[in-house]
Amino acid sequence: MRANRAFRLVVAREGLEPAFLADRDRLDRIEVVSIDDEEIVLYWELPPKDAAKLVRELREDLVALDAHQFVDAWLGRDGD
Repeated sequence: MRANRAFRLVVAREGLEPAFLADRDRLDRIEVVSIDDEEIVLYWELPPKDAAKLVRELREDLVALDAHQFVDAWLGRDGD
């Protein structure tokens, strides 16, 4: 099963501004949540520019990889 069918990506910004206009102290929250049980699988809190880059990478991998490959690729890279 493709990762985008097993997980959903949740992005929460502390402000309305796009990343390039955002305050440097702002932190954006990124979560990868399991669709089956609504558990958070991966979690990050990052500055806006880093968060925007990470979201692009996560979206690419969600489409390209299956669920197990996705978790294996990203498991050690979360902010826990």
